[in-house]
Order: sequence, then C-alpha cells, then structure tokens
Amino acid sequence: MAYVPGAVLIAALVAGCSAGTEGDASATDSKPGTLAVAAAPPGKYRTLPEACRAIPLATLKDLLPGAAQLPEAQQEKVYEGTPAGTFDTDRRVGCRWKSDAPDSSRSIAIDFERVVSYDPAVSDDDRAREVYAKKEEAADLPSASPADDAEKGSASPEGSPTGSGEAGGKGGADGKTGATPGPGATGSADDAAGATPDGGTGGDAGGDTAGGPAENLQPRVLDQLGDSAFLDDLLTRAGSTAQHRTVSVVFRTSNVIVTIEYTAQPALSTEVPDSKELQEKAQALGEKLVDGLSG
Repeated sequence: MAYVPGAVLIAALVAGCSAGTEGDASATDSKPGTLAVAAAPPGKYRTLPEACRAIPLATLKDLLPGAAQLPEAQQEKVYEGTPAGTFDTDRRVGCRWKSDAPDSSRSIAIDFERVVSYDPAVSDDDRAREVYAKKEEAADLPSASPADDAEKGSASPEGSPTGSGEAGGKGGADGKTGATPGPGATGSADDAAGATPDGGTGGDAGGDTAGGPAENLQPRVLDQLGDSAFLDDLLTRAGSTAQHRTVSVVFRTSNVIVTIEYTAQPALSTEVPDSKELQEKAQALGEKLVDGLSG
C-alpha cells in the first residue's frame, strides 16, 4: 500500500518539473527585446578613389595656370601631386598640388574621408551626417540664406557682398568676404553706382545687371552639390605683405565627405586674389569629384 503513494508522488514531481520548464520557456520567449535587431545598412561607398588621380589633367591645368610656364619635366612633377600621409587608404586619402609663377602661386588640396559607423544601430550615412554637420558648424557660416543675402545686398550697400576680390580683402576681423564694402564704396554718386557704358556694374566679379540682385560671394551653404555642401572663403595675410585667399568647398555624398581647398597668392602685396574666380573653380571641381565618386 505504501508503494502507490510513492509512485503518485514521483509522477507529480515529474509533472511539476515539466510544467515549470515549459512555463519558464514561454516566459523567456515573451520577454521584449529578445529578438535580434537588424543592423543599420552600410554606406554606399566601400573604398575611396586614388586622390592624386581624382582630378583630370585638363582641370589641373586650369586650376594651376602657373604650371604652364614651367619646363615640361617640372610640369609633370606639379601635375603628379603629393599624396597625403594616411594609415588606412580605405578610410582616408588626400593629395596636394602647387604651382609657382613670377606673378602668383596657386595650390589645390583634396581630402576624401569615408565614414564608418561602428554602432550597428547607426548607419554609415547617419554617422557621416554627424561628422559633416560638425564641419559646417565649425565654418561659422552666415545664418541667412544666399537669396536673403542677395536681397540685403541690393537694399543696403553697407552690408552687401561686393562681389570683387578687392572687396573680399576688406572683410571683417575674420577675413571672410562680404563683411564690409570695398574700394569704390565711397565717392561720387556715379562712382557709387558703378555704372559702365555697357549697362553693367563696375568691378570684375559682381556679375550684377541694372536692377538685378548682387551676386552672393559670402561663405554659404551650397545647393545641388552632393547630399550636403558648404563653401567658405577666407582672405589672410601671409607674413607682413602678401595676401592669400583660400576657398574651401566641403560636401557629403552618402558616407564620404570631401574637402577641397583652393588657394591663390599674388606676388604683389597690392593685389588681392579674385574671390569669384576661385569660388567658381572650386565648385566646378566639387561637381567633377561627385561625378567621379558616382561613376
């Protein structure tokens, strides 16, 4: 008679353990967050171009006009460029070119940075957006849009971007363009208007027409260049005499950030590099580099 209760007890214990096991498994499966989270997608670019081959020869000749005056052997050396030192060419590459001529010197530098996110919840593109945003913030661009700046320029000469290299040289304390009016802002009414026989305006870089808005040459955000882009323009004095202007164009396309620095320094201290020319050429180079990355 004692055997039966013992068997029943053993069966009850086994049943209880089995029930507990199934209950625990069910409870574990029902806990939130146990399912694997899909990793963020990788960036579009897995490699970077060879920086010193990224600019076509014809473009280099346009950017470095002084090189054409050099002997052929020296020209080839200039156009080869000097690669930037890097520890990982899959993550960062760069190159620099420079030409010296009797009247001026010019240099162009490019930098490619491929941003990689090591956080599986953050995509490479999102991480690249953060890196680019910090660069744009550090540039301390004017808050107004280019259209607003142009309208203000046509309405208020004191705050207008003058659109000439000389005017850029009369910038504010930080040396950026368009801060104050340049030469020609004072004088007779005719001089101030800058009228010319062909109906345009005075200066070599304003690009204005009668009644039209002033061209914006201030540091600014750029549209239609990569996913995000901005331009900076800085005029500084090298040593005690010569002035040099550096136009920087920084843009992001997917998870790659590209920085262009185009610098001109005239030999004479009385000359100021033309802001409009440098900006146009730097932006055109940016467009070529975007096409090269996409191709």
